[in-house]
Amino acid sequence: QVQLVESGGGQVQAGGSLRLSCAASGLSFSTYIMGWFRQAAGKEREFVAATNWDGSSTNYADSVKGRFTISRDNAKNTVYLQMNSLEPEDTAVYYCAADLFVVALTTDDEYDYWGQGTQVTVSS
Repeated sequence: QVQLVESGGGQVQAGGSLRLSCAASGLSFSTYIMGWFRQAAGKEREFVAATNWDGSSTNYADSVKGRFTISRDNAKNTVYLQMNSLEPEDTAVYYCAADLFVVALTTDDEYDYWGQGTQVTVSS
């Protein structure tokens, strides 16, 4: 079965950096669109970033543009989210998601497969 396993979360001070990883198994990873979403306490899940099958096309939420970078290594079946200049507002559980075909990259309902999430906490 398909498994997505996130790692790399933790606690960091404002202005710091973290790199999240999402290791995929049970799917032909190089054919899947991969996305990152996040959900802060008491809020709805929101789109963060997405990449197409080979990483040549990426999409970001306005709130993270210029600070976060999504990338993938198809040889390792892994997608990454490099997060720089972190702000307290970035505190959330971060999830990776996968789907073969997505019309609206920013819509979580479009993605079939999800990881369990990893907590990111940014202190001021």
